[in-house]
Amino acid sequence: MIRQRPVELLAPAKNIACGIEAIRHGADAVYIGASRFGARAAAGNSVEDIARLVDFAHQFRARVYVTVNTILKDEELADTEQLVWELYRVGVDALIIQDMALLRLHLPPIPLHASTQMDNRSPEKVAFLTRQGFSQVVLARELSLDEIRRIHEACPSVPLEVFVHGALCVSYSGQCYVSQHCFGRSANRGECAQFCRLKFDLVDRDGRTIEQGKHLLSLKDLNQSDELERLLDAGATSLKIEGRLKDETYVKNVTAYYRKRLDAIIKRRPEYYRASSGEVTWTFTPQLDKSFNRGFTHYFLNGRNPDIFSFNTPKSLGEEVGTVKEIRGRCLIVSGVKPFSNGDGLCFLDEQGRLQGFRVNRVENNKLYPMEMPRIAPRTRLYRNFDQEFERLLSRPSAERRIRLEWTLSETPFGFALQARDEDDVCATLTFELAKEEARSPQEENLKRQLFKLGTTIFVSDVLHLEWSRNWFIPSSVVAEWRRAVIEALESARRAAYPREYRKIPTEFTRSLAAERQTKDIPSFIPAELTYLANVMNREAEAFYREQGACRIAPAFERAEPAGAVLMFCKHCLRYSLGWCPKHGGSRSPFREPYYLVSADGRRFRLEFDCQVCQMKVLADE
Repeated sequence: MIRQRPVELLAPAKNIACGIEAIRHGADAVYIGASRFGARAAAGNSVEDIARLVDFAHQFRARVYVTVNTILKDEELADTEQLVWELYRVGVDALIIQDMALLRLHLPPIPLHASTQMDNRSPEKVAFLTRQGFSQVVLARELSLDEIRRIHEACPSVPLEVFVHGALCVSYSGQCYVSQHCFGRSANRGECAQFCRLKFDLVDRDGRTIEQGKHLLSLKDLNQSDELERLLDAGATSLKIEGRLKDETYVKNVTAYYRKRLDAIIKRRPEYYRASSGEVTWTFTPQLDKSFNRGFTHYFLNGRNPDIFSFNTPKSLGEEVGTVKEIRGRCLIVSGVKPFSNGDGLCFLDEQGRLQGFRVNRVENNKLYPMEMPRIAPRTRLYRNFDQEFERLLSRPSAERRIRLEWTLSETPFGFALQARDEDDVCATLTFELAKEEARSPQEENLKRQLFKLGTTIFVSDVLHLEWSRNWFIPSSVVAEWRRAVIEALESARRAAYPREYRKIPTEFTRSLAAERQTKDIPSFIPAELTYLANVMNREAEAFYREQGACRIAPAFERAEPAGAVLMFCKHCLRYSLGWCPKHGGSRSPFREPYYLVSADGRRFRLEFDCQVCQMKVLADE
């Protein structure tokens, strides 16, 4: 017997409109920020809006997760507790959290997911979080396929959430303090200033310039669309699309693309099944390169590789569309296979490697007439980062999602019974009194026409079972009235049958486990001394770690910046990127270490290379 495992496609929602479109275009779950305490401060939503999204999603047994994944100040704990209760009452399926203080608050039995801000990259960490009652763990983006597999093998019952698409943080999430250091804006409190997308010079200890004016910390965007099956086989359960600041067209296109890829895998592999219900149809062909991207990478999924960074620009390149063949007056003659439209936005890298762009005013076959003629040379490669026709298509309704059902019409002693049973085996049956009258002509086709008219409901049907002894006549208007009544009853039944989940381990039980560990001198995952990397911002988080055995607990970076603190911990390594890594066969560098990043405002940041753990550290050069 094949043991089946659900596969969740998790999409971002900047707001309720994005969330609805994500569900409509195939997401099994969405994650959305509440009004406060989410890791994207600019993407907050009211509880009322989240309630509306929950109602829409639950029709399809899709889930809604709310991000409460910032570290919290003491004075914010009471408000956070109140917010969590409000979210629970409107039916939110889980919280994505970072601050362990929440485990000590008086919370409802809502499931908790461990945010990637917790820096989850080892089997030991995942096992520890499971013991604290977390029902899903979001893994660090930097993990390889083998590392994901080892975590799954060590913790086989824990659903593992992995990022598959979107922007990449160059530092391990939750371990980046440079935005707070430079601008007083904490990434751990949802206010990242995008330091990693800035331009830098790279100089050596003697002041010699290695690189000048490059985006040396800017990475390409993640795209694991051709690695989904291997991720599932390694143990990933939830496949996450990044993008809580992205617009509706991005969410529509990317969600639809991954839905199609996953459905193709599920169709071939009976051990996997969709985590939600409903069949999706689209009015467009999804293409990832038509949505915002900085070029694509697998990052470290298959080990370290040089194809992860985007030093020339942090902006979107889009899809490659051709090459400038000739420049003739105010016209560019382009060699390429993709069609163009009036209003397209095109871009290119100039001779200095800087991104330049222009808007197309008019198209005549392969002749482009820009609104303003760019300074561009023949043989320059062109990219399209705004496709006018594609955007127009996605600005309209572009998908439908329907629950399949089967009808059964049967006779009773006093009339008839009409039943609707949907793909989730939810059933609604109503009986109707009606005098029986035999029809003069076959009625089955007319009954199908009336019952299959499901219009704007979420249902679709092409199956009718007739269970009666004669060819009875039922007026079309009566059948239509019965259909509406049964569908209304089925909708109510689906709401009542929604499989809500609850927190696995109550807080009280977690505390008793911690007390038992201390009494019996059982080794703890938590060390005796915690540095600023534990992100302890409040008294409840501090109390939690003391219960786990910590004796000395440093405050969070945001409360007290430690002298000489590492500001970023990066798997991305500039020494490797420049071909000078001794572990990976690089050549000898002609420059003397330490190297320094120098920002446009003159700030200097020293780089340290920890080859033992294959990591680059960024420190302020005070």
